[in-house]
Amino acid sequence: MRRVLVAGTGRVGLQTARAVRDSGHEVVVVEADREVADRARSEGFDVVEGDAAVESTLARADLDTVDAVAALTSDLNANLAVCTIADEYDCRTVMRIDEEYREEIYREHVDVVDEIVHPERLGAILAKNALVGANSRAIADVEQSLQIVEFTITPEAPTNGYTLRELELPGRARLIAFAPGGERLSLPTPDNSLSPGDRLVVLVDSGRLEDVRRLVVGEPAPVQGDA
Repeated sequence: MRRVLVAGTGRVGLQTARAVRDSGHEVVVVEADREVADRARSEGFDVVEGDAAVESTLARADLDTVDAVAALTSDLNANLAVCTIADEYDCRTVMRIDEEYREEIYREHVDVVDEIVHPERLGAILAKNALVGANSRAIADVEQSLQIVEFTITPEAPTNGYTLRELELPGRARLIAFAPGGERLSLPTPDNSLSPGDRLVVLVDSGRLEDVRRLVVGEPAPVQGDA
């Protein structure tokens, strides 16, 4: 079991705290707003009231015993301050950003931040998935231009009857998981053959997403691109 600190318990922070706790880990939250703090406390969370961007506030959460810190407030500067402080205590740090263009900057140049999250982009991906349909489904963004996408083979797919050995994906696209029919995803093997209903999980550059979709889905409708 890990001890995790969540700074900021608005919608994103509180949902994250619940998910981490439901996974069997200990969670402490830091929140400056009294009313919001009371709401978190009413759900059984250990709450430290105060400004998470101030080291003395975080110290009250006993940072020496914390394994990871998620800075999820709506204030980008506060989130960076939280990660800077947490890094001094050798905590793993996760920082929420508010604009997609900032991601590359923080990933490349800010050593105190281990992971970047952009909730609004994830929300856009989920909305696109709901609108577009089931044959192509974005799962995650690895970087700004690199996504993990699940495709379902249709009867119109040019790759019907191919083995995975024969499947040549364009660009840097890589097949990372395969599920025949209604089975669970597993590691692909070269002799697996493709049939309608099979699912492929592919790591793909956003610029080649449509090329991959045409190859393995075969339908003209557009699929979700980078959120």
